[in-house]
Amino acid sequence: MTGSSRIERAVGAVLGSAVGDALGAPFEFGPEGALSARFPYPGHGGEMCGGGGWDPGEATDDTQMAVLTAESLLERGGLDLPDVFRRFRRWAASGPKDIGLQTEAVLSGGAPWDTAAARHFQVSQRAAGNGALMRAAPSAVHFAHRGRAATMTAARRLSALTHGDPAAWEGTAALHELIRVALTGADPLTAVPATLTALHPGHRGRYEAVLSPAWHPDQATEFNGAVWPCLGSAVWALRTTGSYEEAVRAAVDLGGDTDTVAAVTGALAGAVYGAEAVPLRWLEPLHVPLPGFGERVLGAQDLRELAERLLDSPGRG
Repeated sequence: MTGSSRIERAVGAVLGSAVGDALGAPFEFGPEGALSARFPYPGHGGEMCGGGGWDPGEATDDTQMAVLTAESLLERGGLDLPDVFRRFRRWAASGPKDIGLQTEAVLSGGAPWDTAAARHFQVSQRAAGNGALMRAAPSAVHFAHRGRAATMTAARRLSALTHGDPAAWEGTAALHELIRVALTGADPLTAVPATLTALHPGHRGRYEAVLSPAWHPDQATEFNGAVWPCLGSAVWALRTTGSYEEAVRAAVDLGGDTDTVAAVTGALAGAVYGAEAVPLRWLEPLHVPLPGFGERVLGAQDLRELAERLLDSPGRG
């Protein structure tokens, strides 16, 4: 653990997630080791290279939805689920560069906020993607002061807006709790066993497997776009490295859904190591377009201010 203050760890979670997202975006669906093959060692420079339709430092839907969640929490004084859903729907209707198939189906289906995801799941029976996990850093910061039960409940409720499978709710709840522990200055890896006991018994087994110290992403039984291996890969990256930069590089080098795995890893590693551990060369080009919201583009300083306000805002559940 570092000597970072609580506020720097909170900023680290939000900034760290966005940076991981932008770093991983150009390598999405690529092979393992692609980042290291192009940029062989930490500190190489130029890693925020862009590509695949993304400008250098451009954050994807992962961070865009995270910002929309954050702004709703702040502007509405707490958790207003219909408002979050309205923002998501407005964003989705604007034609963002990227949006998950499942999320798009739920947001464009026309059903009310409180039934849209459930209806989609009833029909598709496929809703255990990582699309709620990817956007959880701001809400994890906001609800951390409430304690384990409250932060995990908030995570489940936010996840359920777009994901009808409770497996996605439980993964997001686990991430919320691990970030909460990290914000106290404690090691979230030591909190994994207690976090598992707080998950729904019907889903606990799969999370026990992927969060085990013995698990490696090569053992995943699903693509890492699913919630279980995505969270497991993020915890593995944190467990097997010694810095924010190393953890995020390891996440991107796994290949597959690189932007989201790195966003989740970045949220955890940022909460552990603090904002000062996020390389400046990655922060400088970082920018978050918000389609559907007046052509706004947020930079690293905007995200820092969001994180500080989320930590300070008592809000309501």
